Amino acid sequence: MSEARDSQPSLATPYATHEVTNQPPPLEDINLFSSDTALREGVAREGAGWAVDDLTAFGAKVGSAEMIEAGHLANRHTPELKAFDRFGHRLDRVDFHPAYHKVMAASIKQGLHASPWSEPRPGAQVKRAAGMILMSQVEVGHLCPVSMTYASVPVLRRQPDLGGAWLPKILSRDYDPRFLPAPQKKALQIGMGMTEKQGGSDVRTNATQAVPLDGGGPGTAYAITGHKWFMSAPMCDAFLILAQAPAGISCFLLPRFLPDGSLNAIRIQRLKEKVGNRSNASSEVEFANATGWLVGEEGRGVSTIIEMASYSRQESALASTGLMRQAVVQAVHHARHRRAFQRHLIDQPLMTNVLADMALEVEAATALMLRLARAVDAQEDDPLEQALRRIVTPAAKYWICKRAPILAAEAMEVLGGNGYVEDGILGRIYREMPVNSIWEGSGNVMCLDVLRAMQRNPESLEALLAMLRDAAGADRRLDGAIARIEAYLAAPAEIEAQGRRFVELLAVTLQAALLVNHAPAAVADAFCASRLADDWGHAYGTLPGGTDQRAIAERAFAA
Repeated sequence: MSEARDSQPSLATPYATHEVTNQPPPLEDINLFSSDTALREGVAREGAGWAVDDLTAFGAKVGSAEMIEAGHLANRHTPELKAFDRFGHRLDRVDFHPAYHKVMAASIKQGLHASPWSEPRPGAQVKRAAGMILMSQVEVGHLCPVSMTYASVPVLRRQPDLGGAWLPKILSRDYDPRFLPAPQKKALQIGMGMTEKQGGSDVRTNATQAVPLDGGGPGTAYAITGHKWFMSAPMCDAFLILAQAPAGISCFLLPRFLPDGSLNAIRIQRLKEKVGNRSNASSEVEFANATGWLVGEEGRGVSTIIEMASYSRQESALASTGLMRQAVVQAVHHARHRRAFQRHLIDQPLMTNVLADMALEVEAATALMLRLARAVDAQEDDPLEQALRRIVTPAAKYWICKRAPILAAEAMEVLGGNGYVEDGILGRIYREMPVNSIWEGSGNVMCLDVLRAMQRNPESLEALLAMLRDAAGADRRLDGAIARIEAYLAAPAEIEAQGRRFVELLAVTLQAALLVNHAPAAVADAFCASRLADDWGHAYGTLPGGTDQRAIAERAFAA
C-alpha cells in the first residue's frame, strides 16, 4: 500500500481548487486471514492447523475489492417484500439484490452453514469459527440464515424421520435461492421463529396454537395458527418454531411449501425497519392454519430448540468479534497513512494507546471464541469440554457483544468525519453491533444463563475454574481475578443481583488466562494491567504506562 503524499497541492487546471493529499489508500484486495496474526495463531493452537491453506484462500476472497463492494451493495439495496402478484394472488416472497446472493453463495461454498456436520474432524468447528470471523468483516447480515441453518442440524438429527428428508440438501455446499418446494431444489436453508409480541425472551408465554392433524406425536403434522413478532430470513425453506400443543410448548418444522407443492400458509405481514442488519430480511409473520411437523416430544419444545439457540448465541459473539476486527483494521490502516502535526497518527502516543487498547479487545475476543469452538469440537467425546461450553457460551456472548458497540464508535472516531459517512464501512459496522447483544437472548438473559449453568450443571463451573487455575501463578493480577471469582462463589445469594458484574469478571478473567498462556508477553501484560486492574479506564486508550503499546498496535494488522 502506497503512502499518501505530503507535498503542497499543484493546481493542474484553472478550475482545480486543490490536490487530494494525506488520505489513506483504499483498504481492499487484502487477505483478511494472513493479515490477522492472532487469528492465525489461534486456529493452529486450537486444532485447525490443517485448515490454514483453505482459510488463507478464503481470506483473500472475502478481502477482495469485489467482495467488499458486494457487501456494500447488499446493504444499500435492501430486501423487498412481494406479498402479492399483480393479479392479487399471495406470494409472500422477499426479493434480494444480486450482491446479497453473491455473498451468500461465498459463505455456503465455504461451508459456513454446515461443514462441521458434513465433514466432522478435530478442529472442524474451529475452522468454521475462523471463517465466520472473516466473513463478518465484509457482510454480516446474510450470516443470519447461514447461522440458523448451521444451528438447526443437531436439532433435526434428533428427529430422523424428518431430518432424513431435509439434511442432505441442508448440508450441500450449493446455494439455491429459488423459491420452490424443497424436492425441486439443490440446497436448503433453515430459519427459526420463537418470539411473539407478548413474550419476547419469555417463550413459554407464546400464544401460537398447534392442533394435531393425525393423532399427534413426534414427526406428525399439526395445524399452526398464530404469529411471530420477529422471524428473520423469511426466504428460508423451513423454520423451527415454537407453538402451544395440547401438552404445552412444542417445537415444529414449518416448511414454506407443503408436500403437494402448494404454499404453506405463512403470511409475511411486513419487513422490519431495523437500525442495522439491513441486508437481512427480518419479518413479522402470521400462520393461518399452516402445517408444521412436530420435532421431539410435545411439551418439550424449549428443551428441543434450546440447543439451536445455544449455537445461535455462539454465532452472535463470532459476528461481534469479526465486526470488531474489521473496525480495528480500518482504524490502524487510517492511522498508518494519515499525518497530523508532522507525524503519522499511529506514531502519536495517545493514538497508539487507543489503537493498542482496541487491538487487545479483539485479540481477547478471538482467543475466547476459538477456544469455545474447540470445546464444541470436543464435546461429544469429552464431558468436561461439553460442560465448559455450557457456561462459556452465554458468558462470551454477554461480554463480547457488550464491548463491541463501544469499540466501533472509537474506531469511527479515529477516522474522524471520514468514519461518520456512508462511503466507508464503519457506519454500517456501528449499526450492526447492538443486534448481536439483543438476538438469542439479551444481556440479562445471558447472565441468568451463566448462573443457571452453575446451579444445574456444577461441572460447568468446575471445568471453567480448572481452566483458570491452569494459568494461575503466571500473573499476579490474574491470580487476583481468580480469587475475586472464588469470593463471589462463596456468597451465592448475592450473585444474581450482581450478575452482570460477575459474568463480566468471569469472561475477562478467562480471556486473560488464554492470553497469559498463549499470547506474546506484551499483549498478555497490557491486557492484565488494564482489564484486571482496580483503576481500569472507562474508555479505550487508557492503557497504563509501561505497556508496549506500539508492538500491540503493529501486531493488530500485519498488512
